[in-house]
Amino acid sequence: MNAALVVIDMQNGFLHPGGENYFPHPGELVDNCLQLIEHADTTGALIVHVADRHRPGFGDFEWRRLPEHCIGGGSNAAYFDGFGPKSRNREIEIIKRRFSAFFATDLALFLQEQSIEKVIICGVKTNVCIRATAQDAFATGFDVIVVEDATSSNRGHLAAASLEDIERYMGQVVDTCRAKEMLG
Repeated sequence: MNAALVVIDMQNGFLHPGGENYFPHPGELVDNCLQLIEHADTTGALIVHVADRHRPGFGDFEWRRLPEHCIGGGSNAAYFDGFGPKSRNREIEIIKRRFSAFFATDLALFLQEQSIEKVIICGVKTNVCIRATAQDAFATGFDVIVVEDATSSNRGHLAAASLEDIERYMGQVVDTCRAKEMLG
């Protein structure tokens, strides 16, 4: 089965201690995401780097519920050290302005054109962007895999509930070792 690794919001705003939406992450989050990217690169799997970026100087509907964040061109919107496109053979970047990497982007179309059947999702935030991306991936017809030890949230109980829902209704929840096997 043709798989893509979808890496969500590994940006300074969420991961750097000075970031506007920073929260302490378990130590293995960054390492496990980097391992998955490296493994995908060596196996030739498609890597999708997803960044939450908003236009400077313009309002955004998302800010009705959230403070302004990840303004394009600013350090918070930049990828965290080691993340983002690095001129690998099979990687792309998707810019999103909502929680899901599929909403109002061409991600589904691109994955379908590449005959991708399975999306393996890692990154932040488990109960918001990871869950929304998993739900839209499922609704679009992809097999959904979420890598539990390569996701993180500052709301542990909501992350646990989201992972339970993903496992029950949308796909599978696995660890990094199993995800590597699924990438090939």
